[in-house]
Amino acid sequence: MPVREQVSFVGAKGKLAGNLYLPDADAAAVVAGVLVAGTWTSVKEQMADRYAQELAAGGYAALSFDFTGYGESEGLPRDYESPALKAGDLCAAADFLADHPAVADGTLGVLGVCAGAMYASAFAVQDARVRSLALVAPWLHDRRICEDNYGGPEGIATKMEAAAEARQRYEETGEVTYVPVVSGSTPDAAMPFDIDFYLNPERGGIPQWPNRYAVMAWTEWLDHDAIALAPRVTVPTLLVHSEDAAIPDGARRFHAALTGPAEFLWTDGIQFDFYDQSPQVRLAVDAAAEHFARTL
Repeated sequence: MPVREQVSFVGAKGKLAGNLYLPDADAAAVVAGVLVAGTWTSVKEQMADRYAQELAAGGYAALSFDFTGYGESEGLPRDYESPALKAGDLCAAADFLADHPAVADGTLGVLGVCAGAMYASAFAVQDARVRSLALVAPWLHDRRICEDNYGGPEGIATKMEAAAEARQRYEETGEVTYVPVVSGSTPDAAMPFDIDFYLNPERGGIPQWPNRYAVMAWTEWLDHDAIALAPRVTVPTLLVHSEDAAIPDGARRFHAALTGPAEFLWTDGIQFDFYDQSPQVRLAVDAAAEHFARTL
């Protein structure tokens, strides 16, 4: 059975808290290391822990952690979604994993779920230590996709204006303007829908997750272009997705632009099934484990 080590390491803005899952406490052999990045706004307990534990059961040393400003990790402002900062956190996590005695030298895979795929891909472009990527139900956007999902150019402009006002307020007063991440009754919510995964306490609606989104983060989020990064991703990459999950067109365009070995596994299920439901999680973990076995 996998064992869990509660760990911490230093990021750009303070200590980051994580869980390192190892295949067997009594195993003497070193194993390949994998970083697990969860969805935007998430804490490790929502889905990253689940994937890390399952990967450890398959023989990997898998690290899940809270990004800067989230969950048990330090850093201000809290609950601020920054693709650049999250890619930097993955670098700090890689430093920690590389120094761990259970991890074989020169082995580093990264698994990203939903928006974690954008952060994992950006990190892979920046850091030559990454040897393999697995992207599960990947949210991979550019401005065109953002316009399609956030009300066209007018919707983007509205969010950018709100972000600028929130940024000015933060710089002048230190106060962060928040809206809910998920709410069917709040039009300004980051996801203005009632989503069971995030609202159900038996799934992702857990006490560690405050359901708040820093409005000033819209600028970085909307300006991030994952599709443009794809040609610079040269490591072997697996995508696991569904036509009924979020923005499959983004995944297709990203896959088509990759310059390294790439595999695309299409399956069934809505986006949130890939966070905690069977058979989607099981299929994704098995495919990722096989991918890492071939490429690490």
